Amino acid sequence: MRKIAHIINPFNADSSSDLHTAQPITFASMLKAKEEAKNIVDVELWTSQFPEDRNMIINGFQATQDLNRSVLDLASFEIKLKLPLIDDIVRRLYNESDAEYLVYTNVDIGVYPNFYTEINRFIDDGLDAFIINRRRLPSQYTKVEQLTDIYQEKGKKHPGFDCFVFHRDLFKKFQLAEICIGVPFIGITFSQNIFALAKKHKLFENEILTFHIGMEIFKGRAAREYFKYNQKQFWIAMNSPLKKHLSSKKIPYSNLPLPLRLIRWGLQPSIPIRLMLKLEIKRISSYFRKRR
Repeated sequence: MRKIAHIINPFNADSSSDLHTAQPITFASMLKAKEEAKNIVDVELWTSQFPEDRNMIINGFQATQDLNRSVLDLASFEIKLKLPLIDDIVRRLYNESDAEYLVYTNVDIGVYPNFYTEINRFIDDGLDAFIINRRRLPSQYTKVEQLTDIYQEKGKKHPGFDCFVFHRDLFKKFQLAEICIGVPFIGITFSQNIFALAKKHKLFENEILTFHIGMEIFKGRAAREYFKYNQKQFWIAMNSPLKKHLSSKKIPYSNLPLPLRLIRWGLQPSIPIRLMLKLEIKRISSYFRKRR
């Protein structure tokens, strides 16, 4: 039986935060989906956490070795936010689980009961990596007891990337720099690694498999200093050994005519238009060199 390992990063959210109510729902939904898939695929549920957040872990989840650094150890900020690094989180999953496929989602992303069975089906279809876009649900859902009602909601589409599934071998080549979570550029960086390195990948934009409580498309702006920090780390990742694997031909919508794909890329917040323009210039230049 195939093994899939799924990791999240729980923390003690302030009672005024929507994450305070979202995390228990996320935990419960993952446990439910694992139970639904038990005869089809072996699912491991993992957490990666700072020592002070271990109290958040519930039965049914395995804790990795505690995180031992945050973005505050790497740069100076006026506003102090102890944000973990995405590479540290996923690397712990890679090191501590022997699962063939790994899954990372943000801690406020719940899953529908068929989540793991559908992941298994997508893998059977030959995909070695894919991204699943979430559904946006009304903010009236704040309790685990409402899960049955949540499952009846189809919600609305959301354009950003926050659920990544990939074969463990791909992670050996991933270049995530020192991107911290909780700030833009996580989805952008993670997805470019998948697009660049996967042999066969897919973006699922319409499936009803993951959800987020709240209809907003974008939350409040991140502190500018953290945004700029992650932006710098993104370009470090893009100019790393990953660079030779980057190609606009591998990006979703690349089969569309040039004007249309530029529009689609421009409307997708998790596809950086500046990088796409660079890759398009490279693609066009290569085309004309071959025509000479």
